[in-house]
Amino acid sequence: MFHFYLTLAYVIPNIYVFFRINHLFISKGYKLWYTITYLLLAAVYPVAENFLGHGSNLFAQLLLTVSGYLVAFFLYVFLSVLLFDLFLLFNILFRWVSKEMRKRFSFRFYALLSIIGLSVAVVVGGVINLNTIRVSRYQITVPKRNSQLNDLRVAFVADFHIQQNTNPNFVKQFVRKANALKPDIMLYGGDIVEGRDENKVSEAILSTLRKVQAKYGTFGVPGNHESYGSRGNGTFYEKAHITLMRDTILNIDKSFYLAGRNDERDRQRKSVNDILQKISPDLPIILLDHRPTRLQEASQSPVNLQFSGHTHNGQLFPLNFYIHTLYELSWGHKKIRNTHFYVTSGLRLWGPPVKTAGKSEIMLVDIKFE
Repeated sequence: MFHFYLTLAYVIPNIYVFFRINHLFISKGYKLWYTITYLLLAAVYPVAENFLGHGSNLFAQLLLTVSGYLVAFFLYVFLSVLLFDLFLLFNILFRWVSKEMRKRFSFRFYALLSIIGLSVAVVVGGVINLNTIRVSRYQITVPKRNSQLNDLRVAFVADFHIQQNTNPNFVKQFVRKANALKPDIMLYGGDIVEGRDENKVSEAILSTLRKVQAKYGTFGVPGNHESYGSRGNGTFYEKAHITLMRDTILNIDKSFYLAGRNDERDRQRKSVNDILQKISPDLPIILLDHRPTRLQEASQSPVNLQFSGHTHNGQLFPLNFYIHTLYELSWGHKKIRNTHFYVTSGLRLWGPPVKTAGKSEIMLVDIKFE
């Protein structure tokens, strides 16, 4: 059903775009060729997603890859056509361009070329943005309690979405940048691996991930994608030397507590207070929770910091504005009561291999204990 609604959200704007471009820019002699070309390109995504699924043959994989770029391309064609219609609306009032000028072939040709060129440029920029890992740096002070530490450097990522065909070079870029930050602890906030591909991840990727260096080790929690395909069993995390936490809490070097929650898909998952009830809040507490959905609950507990992902910050502009309405914090840092919340826009993505909202980031938080 999810893919059905996604396809519907894709098809309806494309119907609008098809008829508007046909009416505004296409001359009579080219309408048939335009119709054939548009329908063939627009059909790639629904055919690939609804009939090929996660096909294993080369043609299916190629079509699925192309469809991802086309989804983003048609989104920005749709927005560009809307902008052009807005221009036409204001043109009625201000008469910037005469009716005779708008009917000329040269005007229609360059207007359509601009729409296509702008859309391609945005997609290309989104691909570059996706594949460029950036570091978001934060500095905060939290109560020391009985900890012997004066400071702690935390590196945090989420939404890696590693699968069978993940580019090993991107994984190498991540490990290189993470190690350059010299974190005391490395945290993974879920959706690190696709559950259906967990047992298919190459040894090269696993070997690279094992090279992450952190004084206190690497820890993670499951996200919703780890459970897709009913094959996610945590063996990926074990092979990658990541300690997977499922509604558990650990005392790290008698200096701070690290708690990790199961994803909301698990109806049996424990509440924050249930996880914390076995400890006394005599040390700073860090919580990993894949989705930033219950911030008020966590802020009323002894938790000092919570790290989450899942939102991707919308991934594609302007969807980030819609995502902002769904979450109290959809990206960045926010302090509620005595708890600091961090939500990352994700290390990679899900769906179209284009990121025009947010960035591929490692969050680096330098904590000072006082």
